[in-house]
Amino acid sequence: MTFEHLIPAPARAEATQSSSFVIDAATTLWAGPGTESTERWLRAALGGALGLSLHNGSDGAANSLALRVDDSLEPEAYRLTIDSDRVEIRGGAAAGVFWGAQTLRQLVGPDAFRRARLRPGGAEVSVPAGVIEDAPRFGWRGMMLDVSRYFMPKDGVLRYLDLLAAHKLNVFHFHITDDQGWRVEIKRHPRLTEVGSWRSRTRWGHRASPLWTEHPHGGYYTQDDIREIVAYADSLHITVVPEIDIPGHSQAAITAYPYLGNSDVVDTEAMTVWDSWGVSPNVLAPTEDVLRFYEGVFEEILDLFPSTFVHVGGDECPKDQWKASATAQARIKELGVGDEDGLQSWFIRHFDRWLADRGRRLIGWDEILEGGLAEGATVSSWRGYRGGIDAAKAGHDVVMCPEQQVYLNFREDGGPDEPMPIAYVRTLEDVYRFEPVPDELTEEEAAHVLGTQANVWTEVMEHQGRVDYQVFPRLAAFCEVAWRKLPAPAERDFADFERRMAAHYPRLDALGVDYRPPSGPLPRHQRPGVLGRPIEGPPPNL
Repeated sequence: MTFEHLIPAPARAEATQSSSFVIDAATTLWAGPGTESTERWLRAALGGALGLSLHNGSDGAANSLALRVDDSLEPEAYRLTIDSDRVEIRGGAAAGVFWGAQTLRQLVGPDAFRRARLRPGGAEVSVPAGVIEDAPRFGWRGMMLDVSRYFMPKDGVLRYLDLLAAHKLNVFHFHITDDQGWRVEIKRHPRLTEVGSWRSRTRWGHRASPLWTEHPHGGYYTQDDIREIVAYADSLHITVVPEIDIPGHSQAAITAYPYLGNSDVVDTEAMTVWDSWGVSPNVLAPTEDVLRFYEGVFEEILDLFPSTFVHVGGDECPKDQWKASATAQARIKELGVGDEDGLQSWFIRHFDRWLADRGRRLIGWDEILEGGLAEGATVSSWRGYRGGIDAAKAGHDVVMCPEQQVYLNFREDGGPDEPMPIAYVRTLEDVYRFEPVPDELTEEEAAHVLGTQANVWTEVMEHQGRVDYQVFPRLAAFCEVAWRKLPAPAERDFADFERRMAAHYPRLDALGVDYRPPSGPLPRHQRPGVLGRPIEGPPPNL
């Protein structure tokens, strides 16, 4: 591989003509203070793939790889120097060293992405000599994965962390509760997983589909599973941001503990974990008992997830039950919040203060703007740019993830063979031309854009292969948008990106990613006769 085949493309890359470094059985590895995580990763991933031991070496030795922290660089910046007799990776902090190692892996070639060597004995590979200097544009480069609609077992989650790291993404937004299933063990409320993690059947296709899979579906992560996931992510310099959805998207929790719902207007004792898709009308009751319940949930969540940010959802909360509930109406009057939007804002403000008192920060979907935004809240702007623009102008931090641009559950092509096609066509090129920072923001306001993330809602992704198909190759385009300051969307060189993707597909093949081929879905990808919900034409620019 050459410097011209990297994804994301680095800020600066200068190759040395007719020179290269050979990695072989005699190559050693020296790791300076603060680089231990990359040292372990290189031995396990690169050494394992090539069948090389990468024994401990000394600083400055010939035929060696050297890792060091250089605080003259920004924390996630790196400088990769490849000479004919040694390789050095400098990073501003441990994360920068790790991202430099990811670049080195790409230069080694697709075989470096396998789990074991292809042939007996250690490999001997050469990498081109030169210097690469690089640093990310954003500190938040993320992907959200919904494991509530369809549960992804722990091994699949760990695999996706590897895939994020390979693309220099550093935030994993973990959507672990929703109407269709509660996926994390809460010891003080065991019925959340005993009851709330299982549904009796599942809608097959879009919510208007007449088809069902008539067998139970579910599962959950034990607290030790979560600790393992978080620790593994940390070793890859990825932060796991948990999402516990309130006050909407809570039917699974209400099924487990009926007093959490609006029992004066609906029979919550008869409720079941939802087996279909869309927006459930069943939302949390605005009572002190509900607040205490979720404070208990969040206490355990904070113990499991060290992330500064905790996502509380806050989206798609229908107000019909609150309008009909005497308890909710009395609560509105008691609190003096005016109406049901004010009641939702009260919910969010309560947990904003509660989290802040414990040194954490609340983040929620852009509906948390309705009724007034909590003082310390950060906004995930999903319905378009507007929520993020309004929040940034008001001095709040923002993560840009507009559905019209970076919802990877949207179909990639308009052809008839796309499996269960959802919404607008969002091609590889469309994602590559996504710009996270709107022109409308001033420089000061734009500083509130922490970064961007791609979102993956899994209503029509019944297993890992379907997730792969929707996510890749578009996540490769997204990672470059998140990492680099690119030209204006219309001026971006998509032909060059496509050329680099030709070298990236073999890496994905080596990783076992079941991506959507450029030529279209293979027979195993297709779902003939299963209803989707395609929307024709370009998406609105909101």
